[in-house]
Amino acid sequence: MNQVPASAAEALIHNVTYAELRVGLRAQMMRTLTRDDINAFALVSGDMNPAHVDAEYAQGTRFQGVIAHGMWAGALISSLLGTEFPGPGTIYMEQSLKFHRPVRVGDTLTVAVAVVEMDDTNHNVRLDCTVFNQHGEQVVSGLALVRAPSAKVVRPRMAMPTLHLFDPEARLKAWMDTLRAYPPVRCAVVHPCDEASLRGALEASAAGLIEPVLVAPLSRLQALAASLGLDLQGVQTVDAAHSHACAAAGAAMAARGEVAMLMKGSLHTDELMEAVLSQSALRTKRRMSHVFRFEVPAYPKPLLVTDAAINIAPTLEHKADIVANAIDLAIALGVARPKVAILSAVETVTPRLASTLDAAALCKMADRGQILHGVLDGPLAFDNAISAEAARLKGIDSSVAGDADILVVPDLEAGNMLAKQLEYLAGASGCGVVLGARVPIALTSRSDAAVSRQASAALACVVARAEHMR
Repeated sequence: MNQVPASAAEALIHNVTYAELRVGLRAQMMRTLTRDDINAFALVSGDMNPAHVDAEYAQGTRFQGVIAHGMWAGALISSLLGTEFPGPGTIYMEQSLKFHRPVRVGDTLTVAVAVVEMDDTNHNVRLDCTVFNQHGEQVVSGLALVRAPSAKVVRPRMAMPTLHLFDPEARLKAWMDTLRAYPPVRCAVVHPCDEASLRGALEASAAGLIEPVLVAPLSRLQALAASLGLDLQGVQTVDAAHSHACAAAGAAMAARGEVAMLMKGSLHTDELMEAVLSQSALRTKRRMSHVFRFEVPAYPKPLLVTDAAINIAPTLEHKADIVANAIDLAIALGVARPKVAILSAVETVTPRLASTLDAAALCKMADRGQILHGVLDGPLAFDNAISAEAARLKGIDSSVAGDADILVVPDLEAGNMLAKQLEYLAGASGCGVVLGARVPIALTSRSDAAVSRQASAALACVVARAEHMR
């Protein structure tokens, strides 16, 4: 019996010629179905039947859940015939299939083929094809007719590109779903006077994340809601003449303890931040800084990036506060001891690059207890911070390298470019919050999707609850 190699990393691929085949000769392979298999098959085939890709719809079918495309099992038979038995040089001519049972995510299938007929005149071979699940239940059966190869083929097994399937928003939504058990946080939404910011606030409310107080020119807000078909019934509003007045009113509400967080609407960040800074009751000993939370498809855990929006050219003292703010956020998000990578262009300290000196100083400050509750390392180049292999090749022995929770950039320009590269080139989905004031501030961009606006509100909610627990 031919046994399929356990790994695609086997060095060679070879066939079984017609002369080597005998009636009764068999081969088999095993494969476990994942959700990515279903999604990949749907994308390649174009078969978007909701029974396969829509969990909510599939739950209402007689199968009571998502099932694999029937032809996925058929494709496994094709893989076995074309790759292993008879293998390269085989010409597929006919295939009959009968589907007996559905295949679900997590099922492990054993695909087997056996020679039942051989025709010496044309080298045609008929094979019995069966597929069983891990319970020994038959899933698929059928017959295949192929023309077997006459010549022996031995080839290096081709290195195929890795297929990465991801929904840029799926992990972000999954994280937000974990917050639904908590009560909403009262939030002043400052000047939500465009569609994106108003919808974002109302959708965050509908998701149970916030209890919004819309601070805006009331007539303009009502006209906007009416034009969009949005219902403001039951939503508290505060009338303010213009964006500056909205920022002042929202900050004053936060200073009086009437709201536990702020959310930026359709006004400039500077307007809102100046209003917050003008309220002495909102100031702390820390400098305010911004932190992005990213779900990056190629990275196994959330990644925090700071500061990409507030501090243009932070000093060493500013960076110490930026790091401390980010550590507090990571802890609020459930990271027991955050790993902080201080980024530069290189991983060695050199006076010619001021960012490397700052990185070294920040690490020493952590050693001396001036920065608490995190593990710092730097300077680290970006590749060393997020790739253990890159760090190994450069001989960097560090618990942070390749496993960072937080990336601290040298300045706002570097942070802004890194954040946008992660989003637009790496498919990351993110949200952001301003820390260091008495209340967190959900900071959104005009280009943010609705889910990112909700996620920024969610991130601020996490911080607000953590502050309340202190």
